[in-house]
Amino acid sequence: MTTDRDTDSSPPESPDVPSLQRTLDQSEKVRDKVEEAAVELSDVNAVLKEDVATGAPLVRVEHALAKSENVEAKVQEAAEDLVAVNDALADEVAERDSLEHRMLQSASALRQSLEAEELARHRALHDAVITLPNVTLFGDRLEHALAQAQRHAWRLAVLFLDLDGFKLINDTHGHEAGDRVLQAVAARLSAATRAGDSVARRGGDEFLVLLLEVRDDASAVAFAAKLRSQLVEPMLIDGTELTVGVSIGLAVYPEDATTAAALLKCADSAMYAAKKGKLGVARYAAAGVA
Repeated sequence: MTTDRDTDSSPPESPDVPSLQRTLDQSEKVRDKVEEAAVELSDVNAVLKEDVATGAPLVRVEHALAKSENVEAKVQEAAEDLVAVNDALADEVAERDSLEHRMLQSASALRQSLEAEELARHRALHDAVITLPNVTLFGDRLEHALAQAQRHAWRLAVLFLDLDGFKLINDTHGHEAGDRVLQAVAARLSAATRAGDSVARRGGDEFLVLLLEVRDDASAVAFAAKLRSQLVEPMLIDGTELTVGVSIGLAVYPEDATTAAALLKCADSAMYAAKKGKLGVARYAAAGVA
């Protein structure tokens, strides 16, 4: 014996089906129901008209009228169902639009947060006046360079630079002109060094340079001398030629020191020896300050 349950082959509705898809499916079913009821009503009305036109018995006409009213009720019910489904569909679409808008807002907020975080990180590791790294970032790079140098038996050099006469420029031409001088010095330092090297502002009128894979002492000293000659060239600031002197101290790994702090200290001592003796450039081991 076959039952309706046995012959019903439609799959059960899955709870995982998205609500919008379920609403669309329901809308299609209601539309089909409305169309079927409309066709049935049309057929009943055609029969009713024929019965009236042919003078059918009153009982038959009354039966046809009752059937027509029942079918009209079905059409009305189906139409109301369709309105309800369409309203649900409109609500679902509106909810999807709202969800998409909220997701876009969240994505925008996340992007702004990441950009703000990146900006804060950049400001924390770079000088406020010029675009060079500050001493914190330079220290990180020096530590990394030392680890690589120890692993591969490389030599590296740290240069400590101090501008001579910079205070006079600030006092005479103002701090804005002084900042422009610092920016010009930073640009010349960046242009003179290789891509793998690092340049940083230590603070005030002091700068640091990290030279990777130094061939020998002579090449490091020669580079420092060439760098100094470029920095002391006049620079045009707001229509005025300004010049600064430069004293450079040089320390080499591993001969002078093997840690970041010791290298910086050695380079600083060599710079003061260069300034005191008006040497321009002084190598730590040769400056008599070991």
